Amino acid sequence: MQHIMVTGAASGIGRELVSRLLADGHRVQALDVNDVALQGLTGDPERLECRVLDVRDGQAWEQLFDEASARWGCPDVLINVAGVLRHGYCWEVTAEDLDLTLDINTKGLILGTAVAARRMRERGAGQIINVASLAGVTPAPGLPVYCASKFAVRGFSLAAATELHGSGVAVTVVCPDAVQTPMLDQQRGHEQTAVTFSGNRPLTVQEVCDAIVDQAMVHRPLEILLPRSRGVIAKLASLMPGLVPRVYRFMRERGLKQQATYGTPGQD
Repeated sequence: MQHIMVTGAASGIGRELVSRLLADGHRVQALDVNDVALQGLTGDPERLECRVLDVRDGQAWEQLFDEASARWGCPDVLINVAGVLRHGYCWEVTAEDLDLTLDINTKGLILGTAVAARRMRERGAGQIINVASLAGVTPAPGLPVYCASKFAVRGFSLAAATELHGSGVAVTVVCPDAVQTPMLDQQRGHEQTAVTFSGNRPLTVQEVCDAIVDQAMVHRPLEILLPRSRGVIAKLASLMPGLVPRVYRFMRERGLKQQATYGTPGQD
């Protein structure tokens, strides 16, 4: 039994992850800014604690770890899932969208990672799993701010992993393609986000949770790309960014067709 913290636990990947970890017998602290949605999570109160957390609040992170350590000991694993997405081309970016996206996706994750790394390093054991995106590996036209936030998450995670190497604390960054969650639902019908839908199908939350629980937590790799085929394409595009404008039109047209059928009966 491990003591595991999960941010963004009220919906999507985070919610599924909490259920999976409880089923596997772990102690879980489900963390989210949405108090009402958190109340929908159920489980043995001896192994589940639901707590409101604004990941942007550094002091709240410190208090969380103080109180968690007093109850169950220093967490064994922190899984940073919380995130937001605002679509739009680069000329449509607003200061509000920029602040919200970077503050939650990047700053909040960095603050949590920093506190966890310090506490776990003192103990000489632990793991931090940060959920980024394939949009943090290769450019995602139509999502420039989200893309920037996830590039930052990936870069920070890889740097942190290097700094913590040999300390007993592992850092894994998980980079999934589009996942069938409310975040994907909000992109439906917006031509700016067409590239998001250019894969064969969206990943399920179960597939992402399987990667986190069965791969990241077991083997503690530096990075996981999902699915592997799209990960290879993303890596190739990152290696040769000049290819992106050349294939963008094709990916956009494919994405628009896939987007038009997303969520209809018979579609994955």
